[in-house]
Amino acid sequence: MTPSAYIDTHAADLLGRLQQLVGFATVNPPGAHYNSVTAWLTHELAGLGLQTKRYAIPQKLLKKHLPPAQQAFPRFNVLGKLAAPGAKKTVHFNAHYDVVPVSGKWRHGSPFSGAVQGGWIYGRGTADMKGSIASLLLALQALRATRTAPRLNVEVSFTADEETDSTLGTGWLVENAPIRPDYAIVMEGGEGNAVCCGHNGVVWLEVTVHGRAAHGSKPEAGVNALEKMSALVVALEDYKRRLARRTFVTPEGKTMRPTINLGGVFASGEGGKINTVPALAKFSIDRRVLAVETVAAAEKELRAALAAAARQIPGCRITVDKVSDNHPCYHAPKHPFFAAMAGCVARVRGEKTVFSVSTGFNDMHFFAHHLKIPTLGYGPGGEDYHAIDERASVKELLASAKIYAELLTTFAG
Repeated sequence: MTPSAYIDTHAADLLGRLQQLVGFATVNPPGAHYNSVTAWLTHELAGLGLQTKRYAIPQKLLKKHLPPAQQAFPRFNVLGKLAAPGAKKTVHFNAHYDVVPVSGKWRHGSPFSGAVQGGWIYGRGTADMKGSIASLLLALQALRATRTAPRLNVEVSFTADEETDSTLGTGWLVENAPIRPDYAIVMEGGEGNAVCCGHNGVVWLEVTVHGRAAHGSKPEAGVNALEKMSALVVALEDYKRRLARRTFVTPEGKTMRPTINLGGVFASGEGGKINTVPALAKFSIDRRVLAVETVAAAEKELRAALAAAARQIPGCRITVDKVSDNHPCYHAPKHPFFAAMAGCVARVRGEKTVFSVSTGFNDMHFFAHHLKIPTLGYGPGGEDYHAIDERASVKELLASAKIYAELLTTFAG
């Protein structure tokens, strides 16, 4: 039996694993149930014949990088290795196991049910990105069960905190773990017939507008921070228009532009009351950084735009704090590794492959920039990422498992 045929007859194994994974409510923040899920993942990889180790992040790093409320939640990264007979090159598969928080009313009750209906499996993390983990585990199981040796040495990492900034996840892994990959696959970013060869980055800032409190019956005695913030947001429209003129054309011919999203988080200061002139107002800025831009240049430009906009508004005083950033990534798909993956996708799916660049960020840049190796993104994806009724297609989960197995058995580097 071929690995592909084996995968077709073992869909239940994939779904069973994914239901277990979804059942671990690894919500980040704060970073819940990391201990349980990584213990399970370590056991699964070891059972598939990989030399596996779980790495606990030192407490001093938790204190350095996490807010106080999250420091009681330990962080772990899992690394597995499989040596292939005679292989000279190594491919690294990476996925994160954390998920975003949940809200709203879900079709099947619990957001962590893993319910299967109509060819879909529902639950937080099914699409982003525990489905990828389940697909890879079935691919490795298929090779082992059919006694098909991979042509590449295999490294597998399951990492923490991608839904925040990856510092203690893949960031820690590439700097500290004993990995030696020649190629890397981050199992998201590309899906269907699209193989991801890059992604946008992001700069997150928090803008605080400072006013002066006064009694609500005498607003002229204060400085209304909300009004100044509103004027500042309007003044930033010119910067938005300038950004929209900047373009990057992807290998598939898609035109991408940098964007800013204002006010994903906004708040007033302490002491706010309906009959008080607000003395403080805050809002967030999400600046998406094109794959051919840099975080440093984007942040410098954004801060300058904020300062210029504030100067246009009488009495508008602001301070700007950095929340986080994530670097963009782009690797022109000319290396044979990209062609090999494109061929696997085309053979399994029966359709032409294209190379895409993701609007969202992921962990590809850690391998592409820090390790300077050919890195791509591909996984089963899904629907309603980060939303109610997140789900993954069973058909796509199985197709991704076949594609991973196909690459391991046809490409030697």
